[in-house]
Amino acid sequence: QVQLVESGGGLVQAGGSLRLSCAASGRAFSSYALAWFRQTPGKEREFVGAISWGGYTDYTDDVKGRFTISRDNDKNTTYLQMISLKPEDTAVYFCAAQLWGTSSETRPDKYDYWGQGVRVTVSS
Repeated sequence: QVQLVESGGGLVQAGGSLRLSCAASGRAFSSYALAWFRQTPGKEREFVGAISWGGYTDYTDDVKGRFTISRDNDKNTTYLQMISLKPEDTAVYFCAAQLWGTSSETRPDKYDYWGQGVRVTVSS
């Protein structure tokens, strides 16, 4: 069992930066792929990017070059560094974990555990 808690959300102006954190409790953190999704009202949860248990990363095209996912297995934490933020990045951001997953898994139903979400608002 893994419990995930996101933090770091908030309000930022367009062009600004934020770093989200996702702290995990439970065992075998290093064995999980960790992903970030985002969701806006009335829309499906959207894959943002992921990092595999081996450290490989993948991103959706919209965020490539602006967002970076990393992990610190000693701290049981994954990070989503976001720069050059745009108003269309406004959403609730969720982290998710999949045991022995790959970084290319974009389907939410493939992930085993989810955080509660954190809101990011980018003003124009």
